[in-house]
Amino acid sequence: MGSNTFGRLFAVTTFGESHGPAIGCVIDGCPPGLPLDPSDFDADLARRATGRSRHTSQRHEADQVEILSGVFEGRTTGTPIALLVRNTDARSRDYANLARTFRPGHADYTYWRKYGIRDPRGGGRSSARETTMRVAAGVVAKKWLAASLGIRIRGYMAQMGTLTPRAFDWDAVERNPFFWPDPAMLSELEDYLDAIRKDRDSIGARVTVVADGVPAGFGEPVYGKLDSELAAALMSINAVRGVEVGDGFACVAQRGTEHRDEMTPEGFLSNHAGGILGGISTGQPIVVSAAFKPTSSLPQPGRSVDIDGRPVEVVTTGRHDPCVGLRATPICEAMVALVLIDHALRHRAQCGDVGQVGPAIPG
Repeated sequence: MGSNTFGRLFAVTTFGESHGPAIGCVIDGCPPGLPLDPSDFDADLARRATGRSRHTSQRHEADQVEILSGVFEGRTTGTPIALLVRNTDARSRDYANLARTFRPGHADYTYWRKYGIRDPRGGGRSSARETTMRVAAGVVAKKWLAASLGIRIRGYMAQMGTLTPRAFDWDAVERNPFFWPDPAMLSELEDYLDAIRKDRDSIGARVTVVADGVPAGFGEPVYGKLDSELAAALMSINAVRGVEVGDGFACVAQRGTEHRDEMTPEGFLSNHAGGILGGISTGQPIVVSAAFKPTSSLPQPGRSVDIDGRPVEVVTTGRHDPCVGLRATPICEAMVALVLIDHALRHRAQCGDVGQVGPAIPG
């Protein structure tokens, strides 16, 4: 079974390869009546796109969304929504020498061992190009969550290599290509990346997403925990090697008296749990983070083998990011949105007629 579908009630199936004629997705389970127009996708796809700065791949795709089904007279009909984005700037010749060679740190070897065949052009299905359609599906999810429940989902880059923000301003995040919340550090980030590129190397990053307005009660107590499904969603993104909910691994060094989120009639006194307890949302902001590995496509020679098992030296050419986390914020936002809309619909289906039970503690 090929696992290309994400979600239960709000299910998204993506298709296409990096250098194929097009990529796309089918969204099944979107509630009817949601206003939807091709222009709704422009902002988030532009945020994810390459070429926003000199520090990202200079592949320039138009990323124009075509709505093929599921929308009539500007509103969703409740039937499957098919979205298509045509590839317009693929350069397959950059990968001609990799057809029989495995790039270290990539999915080349594992795809070949699993399927016995692979598309070497830009990584094929394993390319980050696939995440374009996750962002497109996330646009639909974000729009419904905001309109129906008042949920707002925002992300930012919380770390690049050894650098972390020294100040925080949400308004600054969308005013720079790094999604960085400390505008005073932008020149420092530029210099840092310039040094990385001069060394013909790459660096990792951390992206944090915050969802405000999520009501208490989303999630399941055992196998459908909200935090476990958020973790699975973020881990499914290319190059993610770790996920944290709330304080995450920092809780290892914390004492119980510090970590537990005490409650008063006026609200929670902290949010170390990241807005989720027992797999169910508390009504506080949902806070999740993803760690992205350094880009494996490097101009420096690296040892590998070819499909015959012979040792080879690999030098990756083409257009690549020195830090894949630079464009990851809208992708992480989209995956959080897809989990939340799926759980919102699942909660409505099972517990939609459950009235207010006990005191509601302010988030």
